[in-house]
Amino acid sequence: MEHLINEHVRGIEISGIRKFANMVAGIEDMVSFTLGQPDFPTPGHVKQAGIRAIEENATAYTHNAGDLSLRQAAAKFVKTKYSLDYDPESEVIVTIGASEAIDITLRTILAPGTEVLLPGPVYPGYEPLIRLCGAKPVHIDTRQSQFKMTAGLINNALTEKTRCIILPYPSNPTGVTLSKAELKEIADLLRGRDIFILADEIYSELAYDHPHVSIASFLREQTIVINGVSKSHSMTGWRIGFVFAPVWLAKQILKVHQYNVTCASSVSQRAALEALTTGINDAGAMRKEYKKRRAFVCSRLEEIGLQYVKPDGAFYFFVQLPESCTLSSFDFAVALAEKNKVAVVPGSAFSKYGEGYFRMSYACSMDNLEKGLSRMQNFIKKKS
Repeated sequence: MEHLINEHVRGIEISGIRKFANMVAGIEDMVSFTLGQPDFPTPGHVKQAGIRAIEENATAYTHNAGDLSLRQAAAKFVKTKYSLDYDPESEVIVTIGASEAIDITLRTILAPGTEVLLPGPVYPGYEPLIRLCGAKPVHIDTRQSQFKMTAGLINNALTEKTRCIILPYPSNPTGVTLSKAELKEIADLLRGRDIFILADEIYSELAYDHPHVSIASFLREQTIVINGVSKSHSMTGWRIGFVFAPVWLAKQILKVHQYNVTCASSVSQRAALEALTTGINDAGAMRKEYKKRRAFVCSRLEEIGLQYVKPDGAFYFFVQLPESCTLSSFDFAVALAEKNKVAVVPGSAFSKYGEGYFRMSYACSMDNLEKGLSRMQNFIKKKS
């Protein structure tokens, strides 16, 4: 009966990131630079808030949009950090991670036959969701623009079918972000058009050289901001994300969310409330350590002779394969894992525009970075 399965489901694949991470997971002494999983524990005071929630029997359904106190904290957080104004009662939705937030947003705004512009290379989680809506993903080649989706590139790709632009900055997999001026130029281009902007800002607290700026500060009425506590507070498993959108749009997204999951975990919501209030600046210590690791990886990649665009945020490097390499990015990653026990993600996992690169995460200890990069250097020396 397999032929009866929804054709859109049959046509999508498991994430290339997870596929490769699972493939190398069982190999002994593997140094893994694959998953975007912060290596810091969830802050102790946040964990205690979750424990208290269980002990106090805060285990019932919350409002579909999330507990109001958490929505108020989330609205205050983005106001304090990024000067964004959202009404917590009608313009904020608490979701099961940023992934659900993206899913329900796309299902609300897309129709079969519409098009979504997104950068290439890009995180592989968007394209399947777009296709499940019967819409078409259109990747824009950003390899010649420092991996930035510029206003000029967007303008060249616009058609009558364009319904949404995805701006995932700071970027997974490249770590680059857009400046205030670059965001304003995109906003000016799209203002007044029947086009939504989905701004995936889950890495907003991990911006290193300049404070994060949201395009919603320029074009609020057309923008849906996605955020959450997974990366900022090392709470990936707690699964709490947020949708921030104008009231007329948020009430439509809320309907999809309600019938999809009812509400996010009440216990996780209590923990997230603690994270965004008492722990409003918890990301600072992690950001400082990531910046130190970024500097180390920069110096080592240069010593090895590998080319990259310096990341502004998140915790990834998107590295060009050695000039002498004749392997595909997948075969390179397999050989590196099998022969020198270092796991990176093939660039091909991030669209066709990622071929010729690999992604490495520096969300791991300095010891692992030192060990893994030394092994990588030895591997490349043998290949050259």
